[in-house]
Amino acid sequence: MAGMNNRNFEQFGLEAVPSSLQQSTWKEYAIIAFAFSVNAGNFLVPSLAVTQGHLPWLPAFTAVWLGAILAFLCVSALSIPGALYGLPGQYILRAFVGSWLATKIASPIRVLTSLYWFSVQTIGGTYILQSVVSNFLNIHIPFTLLAVFTASLMAYLALVGYDAVKKVTRLFLPILIIGQSLMLFVIFTEVSVSSENSFPNTTFDWGIFFFYMSLAFVQFVSGVSASSDMTRYAKSARQGFSGMFLGNSAGYLMTALIGTLVAAFFQSTNPFVVLSEATTNTFIGLFITLSGLLAMISINIGNAYTGGFSLLNTWPSLGRLRSALLFGIVGVILSCFPSLSTEAAYIISILGAGIVPLSAIIVVDYLWNKKMSISEELMMNVVLGSYKINLAAILTFTFMSIAYLIIPKEFSPGMLIFIGSSIVYFSLHKYIVTK
Repeated sequence: MAGMNNRNFEQFGLEAVPSSLQQSTWKEYAIIAFAFSVNAGNFLVPSLAVTQGHLPWLPAFTAVWLGAILAFLCVSALSIPGALYGLPGQYILRAFVGSWLATKIASPIRVLTSLYWFSVQTIGGTYILQSVVSNFLNIHIPFTLLAVFTASLMAYLALVGYDAVKKVTRLFLPILIIGQSLMLFVIFTEVSVSSENSFPNTTFDWGIFFFYMSLAFVQFVSGVSASSDMTRYAKSARQGFSGMFLGNSAGYLMTALIGTLVAAFFQSTNPFVVLSEATTNTFIGLFITLSGLLAMISINIGNAYTGGFSLLNTWPSLGRLRSALLFGIVGVILSCFPSLSTEAAYIISILGAGIVPLSAIIVVDYLWNKKMSISEELMMNVVLGSYKINLAAILTFTFMSIAYLIIPKEFSPGMLIFIGSSIVYFSLHKYIVTK
């Protein structure tokens, strides 16, 4: 296949994918997006809406799913340029925020974010795998050895590229669906045999509802900077948009449903662990655990794949393979430090100071300023490197990132800063001539 060497590694980096290879359908993108959705990390916000927000499970489910749907609309819309131009998201980002902000700020932040989530997901999955091996095979394998193995496997698949992502997610999909069905079966079986025979009584509050709706929105809207990484192989913009939106929406529907039900009945934020232990059927418990491990592998291949492109956008001389390899090596090393997972709140907060304003700028610039159309002149300027500075974007990013760090966390700075950044950038863009 063109663009591949004899080991079938994807070669296309910042250059456009030839139209002859843009053959992926909406079904393939729906499978990829669905496989990325149901994982331990994504269960957190739905679970917290119940355990900390004290919402009834149905309003909690509705809040986070609606927030996610709004984010998925933005993410899917930003996948359109990838299908139209065959370019990765981080490169197209130069057309929205300027080459300087894209390469010096946005891509490095995306690299750090992808590295962090790659390591945290690997650490969580390694603990599960270590427990399974110990309980069922009565063998103790050191954490570091298992972490290196699992992280290296996922990094290698990301190095192979889009073709590996597509094949692995298609292979995992039946197991993931069966695993999720078994999780729902265990939940309703346990509820039916419970002496209470009902979920704990909780109260509804509109303020809490919108708080968790905004958390879900902010969690997923950051994907606008990388959604084109996948859809550059799409048959058409419609195929890419439809597949990404349907897959993400259906996947998070299952995530939100399972997460809120488990939180309401079991008061836990980790459905994979709780449900595998709650069932008396060893096979069901093992299958649920297996689906959790495969979900971790799926999302982490995506983290490594998009993270490699972000690194490439900052350091183009590396080339696609070397940037993916370097990302993988660093990801494997970080996965050997379990303490990273305990610092999640602090690290996510720091990264959010950059991610949230950038996401708002990207969404406003593409959907409103450019009316979802990038002119040939602008794309030519991006390719030639003449569109270097977007002063409105730089000023908005600077001021709103500082504001994010100043606003107390209890005021949900993510949504406030996203809205504020959107208004500030839209206003500045009307009066400042970009260079």
